[in-house]
Amino acid sequence: MNETVRLVLTIVQVIVSLVLILTVIFQSGKQAGLSGSINGVADTFFGKNKARSLDAKLERLTTITAICFIVLTFILTIL
Repeated sequence: MNETVRLVLTIVQVIVSLVLILTVIFQSGKQAGLSGSINGVADTFFGKNKARSLDAKLERLTTITAICFIVLTFILTIL
């Protein structure tokens, strides 16, 4: 039973790690250079819709999958 639980958790961890890699790859870069300082004024104006954007959703998904990956790693270490 212990080996089947370890096998299932390992498979889940591989899936979570692939999702984590994909969400990090699909995020846009935070480096904006000089245009980022000019665009900063518009960003504060349109900031109320920032939580609904694709980047915000990807950032939230990255956080969730990273936490799941860490928890699964600790559980697999204990087993």
